[in-house]
Parts: sequence; structure tokens; C-alpha cells
Amino acid sequence: MSLITTRPEPGTARPYAFPALRRVTAHGGTVVAAHLPGQVLATAVLLLDASAAREAPGREGTATVLAKSLEEGTRKRDSAAYALALEGLGAELTPSVDWDTFRVGVSAPAPRLAEALRLAAEAARTPKLDPADVVRVRDDEVTALRMDWAQPGPRADAALRADLFAADGRYGRPLHGDPASVAAVTVDDVLAFHQEWMLRPGVLLVAGDLDGLDLSALAEAAFADTAGQALAVDGPLGLAVPATPHVVLVDRPGSVQSTLRIGHRAPERATPDYVPMTLAATVLGGAFTSRLNHLIREVKGYTYGIRGSYAMTRRAGRFEVAAGVQTAVTAPAIRDTLGEIRRTQRDGVTEAELAVARSWRAGQLSVEMQTPGAIAGAMATLVVHGLPDDYYETLRREFLEATVEQVSAAAGRYLAADGLTLVVEGDGAAVREELAEFGELSEAVI
Repeated sequence: MSLITTRPEPGTARPYAFPALRRVTAHGGTVVAAHLPGQVLATAVLLLDASAAREAPGREGTATVLAKSLEEGTRKRDSAAYALALEGLGAELTPSVDWDTFRVGVSAPAPRLAEALRLAAEAARTPKLDPADVVRVRDDEVTALRMDWAQPGPRADAALRADLFAADGRYGRPLHGDPASVAAVTVDDVLAFHQEWMLRPGVLLVAGDLDGLDLSALAEAAFADTAGQALAVDGPLGLAVPATPHVVLVDRPGSVQSTLRIGHRAPERATPDYVPMTLAATVLGGAFTSRLNHLIREVKGYTYGIRGSYAMTRRAGRFEVAAGVQTAVTAPAIRDTLGEIRRTQRDGVTEAELAVARSWRAGQLSVEMQTPGAIAGAMATLVVHGLPDDYYETLRREFLEATVEQVSAAAGRYLAADGLTLVVEGDGAAVREELAEFGELSEAVI
């Protein structure tokens, strides 16, 4: 046995090609399909303009309740019959909600994808939505949220979002709502949301061996009896970064740790500076080798881990640092974190740091694109954000070719150390006084 004392260097990046795409307009909708020769499994995803952003004030979580109610039966078959129909095809239904879309995905062996998609469309377009089922699903969701919100993190996340997006309505509230907003969701709310948003055609994504798939038949299954605009194109919310920092305390009496959420607003996903911004965030806090993790975890021992990254949707983005630290070191941890953000904004990155970030980001991109479901998810990014079909091949090359000057410039342009919101969820009695050092302090009641 021998001890390796030097870390292996990354090898030369292998060529990567995103699958060829085909676009078909039929039966009132658009199909975007990726050809995966020889792939036995196929995936279809129906993208609908029924995102969380469409929910009414005070009823945040309506779309999530609807998504979790889709497998409770349809007008044609009850829940048991629907489950047996899926199982008979070897299919899996995966409804989900995000800030940009409502997605109804289904995976099945390629020869059975059309039948599986008909079942998915049946659930999406004509769900049973029996009042008793909807109430049970809603109450289960409320219980799950209450359990989740009893843990450190969700209240801090909500406080940061509220502070950053308070003026933008729905974007200032949690994606899936909170226990109170979901508890307020009624059966009529769910029915009305479905009627308003789920009967539009949307866009169908297909990933599989297209030689054995009839895209027109899939379009008919997905778009039958629909009408209206597929996906709305709403403009970006814009950047609103304050000139001075703001500190928000979420009091958690007796807590032995402080949960930190530090961030500010950022551009939307389609920004031309996505690559240098992402690489700058990777150097700062996006990997185990990042500046923040090295200092706050490895050198100071304040935390098990700290992360910093950009999260971007169609209309807005957010830079965020997240960590949990011991209560006694709350102020030093914040001080050191702000110092690293400021240093990265002011001085940029080094070639050695960027080399690691380039290799990791480009390699991760290739590794993630291995299944039909992953390819369909990547295609959704293209459609939702209006990106070109060759985007992923270009993206990988741009990751590998980004220069220190480009990434450092993005760090200087899109990091705003003086305009951060600092959320601390922890024992107010222990940390309140020392937080005044970092900016104007307010307390959130969440």
C-alpha cells in the first residue's frame, strides 16, 4: 500500500454533444424532441403555464396541492384504476411545480410512451379532484410543512425571500407556500386554478429513441381539447439591490446554532453573463474547495459546510450563501463570510481557482446528461428561458474557455457586498446585540 500525497490532476475533457433536437407543431401545440438512439426508456414532459407564480395572494401552495392530487384519480377512472393503468405500462408519473412551470412528466418503455402520455394528459387535463381527496392531500401537505418549518432553515429562507422580493408579490413568498397559506387553500381554489391554467396546450418535451416514436401521435395525446397560449413570456423583474446591508433576525429561543441566509437579487437565468457568474460563485462558495468552505469550515471550524450560489428563474435571480454555525460564533462567521464575498467582488478569482471551477462545472454538465429524464429537464431549460437548441454544447465550451478576466469582471458586477440582506435564524437573546454591527436590524415574525 502506498500513500498518495498529491491530488491527481484533471485529464483532458472528452468531447460532448447534446442530442439532436426535432421540433414538430401539431394538434395545436409544439413538441420538442431529443433523439437518443438505442435508448429503451423514454420520457415525456408536459410544460404548462401553471407555475407557483400564478397563485393568488394568501393561497400560496395551491399549485402544489393540485400537483399532488393528480394521481388521486381522473374523471374516467378512480385512483386504484389509474395506478393500475400506469403500472401496467411500466410507467411513472411525476408532477411538479416551480417558479416557471407546472410539469407533468411520465417515463415508460419507448413502445408504450404514447399510452403513458395519454394517461399523463388524462390526469393533467381531467383530474377527478374529489373534494375529500383534495382536502386530504392539502392537510397532508400542511402537516409535512409544519414538520419541515419546525426545523432550522425554512423560516430563514422565507425571511430572505420576503426581504428581497417583497415588492414583487408572489415572488416574496415561499415556492410551495407555508403552513398557514396551504391550510387556507380550498377545494374551490384548486378547481379554479386548474380551470384557469391547466387546459392550455403547453409544450411537450420528449426524450428517447425517436425512430420508434410517432411525434404527431404524442402531440395529439398531449394537446387534445386544449386552447390558448402555450407559455406566457413575462418580462424580468429587474435588479433592486439596496445600497446598504439589512439584517433580519428570526428568533428561535434556545437554539444552539444560528442558521444563516445571506443574499441579494441577481439577473434572470437567460442573462448573457450566466457562465462567468456561475464560475465566480463556484470559486466563492459553490464547491467543497471554495473560498467560503475552506475558511469557514476548514480553517475556522464554524460549520460543517457553507454554500454560495446563484439561483435563477425566468423572471428573477438570487445570490445566496447558506450555512449553519454555532451560536457562539455567529458574528465571527458572518464577518468572515462578508469578507470573502467582498474580496471576491473586489479582487476577482485566480487562475488556479478558476481551473478547478472550469473542470468541475464542465464535467458536471456532462455527467448530469445521462438519462432521458435529465435530457428532458435540460430541454425544459431551453424552452422556458428561450435559449437556442445548441446551447448546451456552447455552454460546455464557454465553461472551459472562460478567462480570469471575464469571471473576475462578473464577480465585480454581480456580487454586492454592501447591499446584502443578512438573515439569522437563532437565539435572539444570544445574538441580537452583536448583529447590530452588520447593518440595520429588524425582526421577522414568521
